[in-house]
Amino acid sequence: MATHCLFFPTPNFCRRSITHRSAFSSRSIFFGASLKVHTNRNQLGRFSRSPTPIYCSSQEFDVVIVGAGIIGLTIARQFLTSSDLSVAIVDKALPCSGATGAGQGYLWMAHKTPGSDIWDLTWRSHQLWKMLAESLKEQGLNPTVELGWKKTGSLLVGRTKAQLDMLKGRVKQLNEAGLKAEYLCNSDLSELEPDLFVDKDSAGAFLPDDCQLDAYLTVSYIEKVNRSFASKGRYAEFYNEPVKRFIRSNSNGEVKAIETLSHTLHSKKGIIVAAGCWTGCLIQDSFRNWGMELDVPVRPRKGHLLVLQNFDYLQLNHGLMEAGYVDHPTLSDIESSEDGRSLSVSMTATVDAAGNLLIGSSREFVGFSTELDESVVRYIWKRVAEFFPKLELLSLSDLSANRKVRIGLRPYMPDGKPMIGPVPGLSNVYLAAGHEGGGLSMGHWRQDFIVLFLSLSHATTEQDIDKFIFVPVSDIFALGTAEMVADTVLGHPTKVDCAPFAVHRVLD
Repeated sequence: MATHCLFFPTPNFCRRSITHRSAFSSRSIFFGASLKVHTNRNQLGRFSRSPTPIYCSSQEFDVVIVGAGIIGLTIARQFLTSSDLSVAIVDKALPCSGATGAGQGYLWMAHKTPGSDIWDLTWRSHQLWKMLAESLKEQGLNPTVELGWKKTGSLLVGRTKAQLDMLKGRVKQLNEAGLKAEYLCNSDLSELEPDLFVDKDSAGAFLPDDCQLDAYLTVSYIEKVNRSFASKGRYAEFYNEPVKRFIRSNSNGEVKAIETLSHTLHSKKGIIVAAGCWTGCLIQDSFRNWGMELDVPVRPRKGHLLVLQNFDYLQLNHGLMEAGYVDHPTLSDIESSEDGRSLSVSMTATVDAAGNLLIGSSREFVGFSTELDESVVRYIWKRVAEFFPKLELLSLSDLSANRKVRIGLRPYMPDGKPMIGPVPGLSNVYLAAGHEGGGLSMGHWRQDFIVLFLSLSHATTEQDIDKFIFVPVSDIFALGTAEMVADTVLGHPTKVDCAPFAVHRVLD
């Protein structure tokens, strides 16, 4: 008896208005981590799957992608729009499971370094996002509606002589690289951001053309594009289907298929693993049975982000981050610090398309733990208040009614570069993971978005539960990575040198 996969050509299952607020409970699993998401019950229809799915009995595809995050979905889109290949995407959970719009979606370049190993990929991805927004306009669509597109401009703020010298050099580098960048003295900075604390030692690097996206809307749009190929028999989704194992050919040893909970999916050209910080676990567990020890050194790095809904007490005209964000120094005096935790906090602040204030951010190594740490939230608030003194007049407890804390796991790589390309010895298996070094703007929450989690162990009521949502992972790298992966699989020259991201560099 033939098994079936579902094609979902209707894109409305995860559309939401920009101002939508989650409050309905659901649950799914992704690579061993649980996800609980809350959306308004009267909005449930917006998140429901198509009531009349199209069935297909095919179990063979040109490309099979493991991981339905922003990386996996954009890779699928790249194959579908630039070739005639068929694509299946597999995930142990669901994309857009209710909280994927939680990320900031920064497309900021102020803290990027021209000439670095990741610069060309960052620049290419940045241009592809802008090209996508322009193409929507040419189609008569509104990028703000489709993607949550917002031109914020970005400001990198310095407050010491060393930081000001760094900013001057960075502005020069960015201009030479083709970006529009300005060095702002303290008076210019104060005029641009009146609520920002500015003294004689303050200055900023300003990129007026930087933008940001709404991660949830962007993923929804990408899925809509992907599903438009379902009626042509070129696209299928296998969700709630954990990968059990990879299947090798007896003749040449290449991986020819993956076995999920209910299906065996054969691939004719390539299997791409884009599973964020779970990529290492998946590869190790799957390949160990072949006597292959592949140590993929991607690690989860936890982050907190504070969201104040409809917060108009603070005037914020652009996206801001402190100069210290560039190296994110480790704290030694934070209340909740523990040995080996390497906790750091830097100021970032922006207002999203819904009018919510997003402030952060923290980074720490605590394994796959996603528990809320109120001491980290307090430290974020304290750090941001040092830059915006008006906030010192407010108490976090007074803001509990409109406060949310987003917690997520970034896929960290020791050298700060993602892995993109074939796995040595398995030429038809490709990795696309480890983008912590550059989140949806390769900027703030540097993750692959792959999935969001909601930890509810501390919540006792539905109102409490609604305050805590895990940060998704979206990525300025996404479109550039998708293009690089597709070109590699198809045997085309890559637009960007792929050598810095080769998988063998971390396996040697």
